[in-house]
Amino acid sequence: MKKLLFTTIITLFAITATSQSVRDDLKRDIRYSASNQMAYPTPTGKLTPAPENYKPFYISHYGRHGSRYLINPNDYNYPHEVLKSADSAGVLTPLGKDVMKRYEIIRNEAANRYGELTPLGAEQHRQIARRMYERFPEVFQGNVWVDAKSTVVIRCILSMTNELMELTRLNPSLRIKHDASMHDMYYMNYNDKELLGKKWNKESQDVYDKFYNETVNCDYAFCQLFTDTSFVWRKADAKRFYEKLFHTANNLQNLEARKQVTLYDLFTDEDIYNNWRVANMWWYLGYGFSKLNGGTQPYVQRNLLRRIIEEADSCIRLPQPGATLRFGHETMVLPLTVLMGLNGSDLVTNDYEHLDQKGWVNYRIFPMGANIQLVFYRRNTGDKDVLVKVLLNENEATLPIKSDTAPYYKWSEVRDYYIKKIESYKE
Repeated sequence: MKKLLFTTIITLFAITATSQSVRDDLKRDIRYSASNQMAYPTPTGKLTPAPENYKPFYISHYGRHGSRYLINPNDYNYPHEVLKSADSAGVLTPLGKDVMKRYEIIRNEAANRYGELTPLGAEQHRQIARRMYERFPEVFQGNVWVDAKSTVVIRCILSMTNELMELTRLNPSLRIKHDASMHDMYYMNYNDKELLGKKWNKESQDVYDKFYNETVNCDYAFCQLFTDTSFVWRKADAKRFYEKLFHTANNLQNLEARKQVTLYDLFTDEDIYNNWRVANMWWYLGYGFSKLNGGTQPYVQRNLLRRIIEEADSCIRLPQPGATLRFGHETMVLPLTVLMGLNGSDLVTNDYEHLDQKGWVNYRIFPMGANIQLVFYRRNTGDKDVLVKVLLNENEATLPIKSDTAPYYKWSEVRDYYIKKIESYKE
């Protein structure tokens, strides 16, 4: 009985500490509330020295494009239209008039650039490439090959280009191949219509809608903007307006306009946290191992994981393989992270309302520029006992595999584990 009580206390303490860590993150930097709109953070973790005589020799990478503008023009335009309409009706507060002017600054920058890479996004990828080169110089020595592929979306292509330009600047002798073709989309951005069609069934949607309606409160923001809050309910789609307002507030950190304006002053600390919690649930239900839709959604990236394994098996046979770089989207990085079980992201739970308390925190996985790096180590070119370390956003990650040398794992054990996992999925 005492043992059970002690275990319960420890568990409750761990849950409280994890939840508090999210609140602490938001208190330290409100931009964490942006979920997938969060600008890429500089990695803070130090790298664990490799086991004796082991040196890095190959990197396999999949990364998301850098900071971008919002994809849908109406994400910027609709809130501005509602504010203009309220202004014409004489129901805008002085702050509301100021917010309307802020939107004009934001819209002017984003005009005709919807979904495109921002200057910050380009810089993020140059910095990621620079750190990769400086952390693992052995991989990029001499005239080794760097094989890069992107999805056919321009922001991904430009992200790839910026990384390759930086690597070339650091070592002009690198031999670089790069491509962006529909030929590779079966693993770079696989559209599994059958699996994706099961994502938002009635049960998942009902759970999400109930949580959203019970959690999100737009009263404070509306009172800040309108002298008559009934206006937005009578004359506009209030929910749509509020969602896009918060969406723009989050996306602003990726724009040059971030240096001039903010929209976070329209939300209380509790509003910020609750809006993030709703988004965190949405991403888990759609891309995590949620039982509500069969617990299979992460397998949408099985082709990508298999390709990573096959290319690694091929490259590690070479004396100097270099690096394989791939550039895509958060909708690949997130389910791939979950499928690999990095940092316990393969969580299975029925407690969808307290995911953060269980350690499932979306912004730690897929900010703008998010990336997974598999770094391979060996003692010499003939060494068969290859080790691998996985970095998530350039910080060392844990794998759901036992290892006496973690964060270094035996590649033979890692590949066998993931192959069995992929093959366990029946289409």
